[in-house]
Amino acid sequence: MGPGTVDPAALRLAMEALGDRALPDEPIGPLTTYRVGGPAAVAVRVLDEDDLEAVARARRASALPVLVIGRGSNLLVSDAGFAGIAVILDPHAYGDVTVEGTSVRAAAAVPMPTLARRSADAGLTGLEWAVGVPGSVGGAVRMNAGGHGSDTSQHLCRAGVADLDHADGAPLVRAWSLADLELGYRHSALAPTDVVLEATFDLAPGDVEQSTAQIREIVHWRREHQPGGQNAGSVFTNPGGPAPEGSAGWLIEQAGMKGFRHGTAVVSPKHANFIQADPGGSSDDVAALIAEVAERVADRFGVELHTEVRMVGFGSPGPQARWEVQ
Repeated sequence: MGPGTVDPAALRLAMEALGDRALPDEPIGPLTTYRVGGPAAVAVRVLDEDDLEAVARARRASALPVLVIGRGSNLLVSDAGFAGIAVILDPHAYGDVTVEGTSVRAAAAVPMPTLARRSADAGLTGLEWAVGVPGSVGGAVRMNAGGHGSDTSQHLCRAGVADLDHADGAPLVRAWSLADLELGYRHSALAPTDVVLEATFDLAPGDVEQSTAQIREIVHWRREHQPGGQNAGSVFTNPGGPAPEGSAGWLIEQAGMKGFRHGTAVVSPKHANFIQADPGGSSDDVAALIAEVAERVADRFGVELHTEVRMVGFGSPGPQARWEVQ
């Protein structure tokens, strides 16, 4: 069976375990910021831990892969879709922010820009940079999102994580320390079956006006330097090294790929490390363009680029392989 094709027997077992929670053939491409791509074989909108336990039972019964959607700001779902169980945290059930002194606890579905502003309004500093991250708290923990000189690991204390592969009798949710998470550059130790439910950040007292001004500057900078439209932010991680060669965007531009189009996907003329999808376009065109960009950079500079974007349901080798979700 190819990508996007699910074993009917496994799907039946998953559907039986999920009962009326199951959403078969649920469109998930539109839930991503690319807004292209196909459906999940089955999805579950999670309101509480009972729903997560149902997903865990479905996972044990079927052995189907699991994909946590979040705000979809770093996902590209193939046109064929995802041959597994998509987990969608309800933004109302997982949307609270609590401030206690200099500690801020945020549920996983809270948008990072909201967290940045709520922290600043509370007179705390340290998360102003997060206003430029389009994803959720859960996604930021999973990939150690960052920007503007900081990242999630700098102020994260711990995260509450549900293990969908937990053994019978073992707790579904446990606290992961910062050390447990092993956060690195756009990396964590979280498995696809680990679902971040909340995160706690330790911040410092700040000045509301200064933090608000900093947030305003970051928003202005991003509008000036980064494109809007249907994209997932930076496609490739920076390979590192001295500037400018250590920047993926610089390498792509020097390889002559800025503005290059493949079908319904184009390398942004505004920032070469962004790939935009046309409205009503094809995610397979985006994936093909990602592969072509990486090949051109490798041929020109001998540098292997790796994606920040998680490639879901493509099942083919290439620069996206380390992020592949079958």
